[in-house]
Amino acid sequence: MGLDNPLHLAFLLIILLLVFGAKRLPELGRSLGSGMRGFKESISGEAGPAQQIEPRDAAPAAAPTALSAPVEHPPVRPVA
Repeated sequence: MGLDNPLHLAFLLIILLLVFGAKRLPELGRSLGSGMRGFKESISGEAGPAQQIEPRDAAPAAAPTALSAPVEHPPVRPVA
């Protein structure tokens, strides 16, 4: 009753071809493979070489303050 019989695998492949079509099957395979890879990495805690993970405890960059640059005023003229 399992998939150990080659006839069962051929029957399953024919059903998949009829349901999804020949053009869509490779795309589904790639999608399924990347999903399984992501699941495996999330379970094992490993990050792949393409993933860059930032540490969560990194301090955010400080915002510049308003007093960081001096403000120049025009010279004051005496009132006569």
